[in-house]
Amino acid sequence: MSEEDIPLPPEGGVGFFSDAPSAEAEPSKSGTPYRVLARKYRPRTFDDLIGQEGLVRILRRAFAVGRVAHAFMLTGVRGVGKTTTARIIARALNCTGVDGTGGPTADPCGVCPNCTAILADRHPDVLEMDAASRTGVDDVREIIEASRFRPMQARMKVFVIDEVHMLSRNAFNALLKTLEEPPAQVTFIFATTELRKVPVTVLSRCQRFDLQRVPQTMLAEHFARIARKEGTELEDGALALIARAADGSVRDGLSLLDQAIAQGASDTASVADMLGLADRGMVFDLLEAALHGQVASVLEIAGRAYARGADLGEVLTDLMDVLHLLSRIKALPELRDGLELPEMERVRGGAIVDHVGVTVLGRAWQLLLKGLAEVEMAPDRRQAAEMVLIRLCHASMLPTPDKLIRQLQEAPSGENTLPTGGSPALGGPPSQAQMSVSGRAERTASVSSQTVSAPSAAPATGGGPSALLQGGGPVRQGSTALKVQQEPVQEAPPAPSPLRLATENGAPVPQQADGQSEAIPPMPRSWRELVALVRQQKAARLHGTLRHLGHLVEFAPPRLVLRIAGEDEEQKRQTFRGLTALLDELYPGYWQVILSDEPGEPTLDEQGAEVVALHKDKAKQHPLVQAIMRHFPQAQIGEVRDHNLDDYGLPPETVVPLGEDVPSYFEFAPPDADYPDEDDFY
Repeated sequence: MSEEDIPLPPEGGVGFFSDAPSAEAEPSKSGTPYRVLARKYRPRTFDDLIGQEGLVRILRRAFAVGRVAHAFMLTGVRGVGKTTTARIIARALNCTGVDGTGGPTADPCGVCPNCTAILADRHPDVLEMDAASRTGVDDVREIIEASRFRPMQARMKVFVIDEVHMLSRNAFNALLKTLEEPPAQVTFIFATTELRKVPVTVLSRCQRFDLQRVPQTMLAEHFARIARKEGTELEDGALALIARAADGSVRDGLSLLDQAIAQGASDTASVADMLGLADRGMVFDLLEAALHGQVASVLEIAGRAYARGADLGEVLTDLMDVLHLLSRIKALPELRDGLELPEMERVRGGAIVDHVGVTVLGRAWQLLLKGLAEVEMAPDRRQAAEMVLIRLCHASMLPTPDKLIRQLQEAPSGENTLPTGGSPALGGPPSQAQMSVSGRAERTASVSSQTVSAPSAAPATGGGPSALLQGGGPVRQGSTALKVQQEPVQEAPPAPSPLRLATENGAPVPQQADGQSEAIPPMPRSWRELVALVRQQKAARLHGTLRHLGHLVEFAPPRLVLRIAGEDEEQKRQTFRGLTALLDELYPGYWQVILSDEPGEPTLDEQGAEVVALHKDKAKQHPLVQAIMRHFPQAQIGEVRDHNLDDYGLPPETVVPLGEDVPSYFEFAPPDADYPDEDDFY
């Protein structure tokens, strides 16, 4: 072939590789193949990129001052514009302008031969390689060999490697030297979604740009503009659903928008059905019902969502999304007044967080998070999701951890008992331990291993329990009966203060048929402790009568003088018989209950009301409360809570410690008994 046979380039300055405008660059015409929105509206300049203002500003400045790096690393989630940005950089490096004399610029003309060829993906000097399919050393060697030659048509030879993290370790090592000192006319642009898998040696040789997720509001506005260009109007709620489903990816959102336009889904409900999502309002209804523990309503709402085609696993994900939103509103109250959130989410979300604490939201989040894993493993996703929702309903009715801890601290603690099996251990210096009976402290004694035993005695005819333990608190008995021996107690191993034991006119501990005794509660040391003991024995009616109608006249164990208010004589007799029977069952032959007509003290309920009134009066005197009342004259002071009060609304009472004036059941001796000296035990 002679030189005359070589075809000349077309007139107008276009080259061999840019003989026709790109189909990508032309607007859509009737009769041409349909292009999806993600390709049709692909950005061609830096101005077209949305949500990447930092990247655009830096690159514009670099081109303006002529400090363009020889290698770029673009990272970010899928669909935010990594490959698109790489192509824009390639055009900016090779643009020659409309007249063919331009240099590198941040605003490529789009009409010069290099721009049109790069847009058409057929420029010989701009090579794109998919590292997901070409991962070996040989593929990298081809790039290295190609980088040694000068560009055929463009100013710069550009190598775009997509998903670069998929390259093998040897391929990265082969690329290092060329990447560090590339030829003057070569630029490398890498794109990856997994930056952590790229070796640090490669990252250190590149200028890194992190492409951010595009905000939902910006995505919704962008999709609205494109929909109008396509001759379609979508509701704001529908655009918000698409933007939320896109999760910051422009390409994913455009694909969903393309699907919505094709299906004619322009309203929110239609888009929700298309996406397989539950309506946002339905999700709020579901969460509100779950937080109120309404299992039937929750299952009914979930059934309606399932009938509409929603995956209940996705419904749980939507619930987690709402919980996250509510937690953000709780932490950032200014979100209520901003325009970042739709009006429904601001209004309904604000109404929920006004009545729900962070602890409840966090617990619901944990339940749903674990429930999602169960849904993925279950053979039937619907059944698993409904079980998670039922669990959420029941959990919402449980106290929060902080409230549970407070209840445990205020509730009566369990009785401490000696180890069962064998005789109770006695002897040694008694140490004082704290326990509560009906929420109050009671001193107890822990004793060392000294055994006291004696043959069983017949029930005493009078007096009461005769075991007197001086110098320590009450001894709790286990399943073995405490028995008294007549000879002197054996001396324990070195003990600074010995225990004293009195047996005069003593009565034995009540025995069961098998020779073992029941655990007997400690002897009440005050009227309030006696009423609490009645409650502990689950005598609810008797406890209520004593609390609300019982006026204490005298409390001097074993004598109890009491007035029962009211005009019903039968009720008074029933109360007398019930209290006497209960005390005789616990402490046989000890207590003497006498009914009286004397006024006596106010009832425990009246005393508690008086304490509450005092607290309220004290609160009224507080300067801050007075200032509030001046600004809000119609305001009223509600309940004043004091966690130091017991179940009767009374402060802890000061009672005589056990082992002194008021003995416990095992410490009691008749008033006329002679207390032995310490020498009597040796």
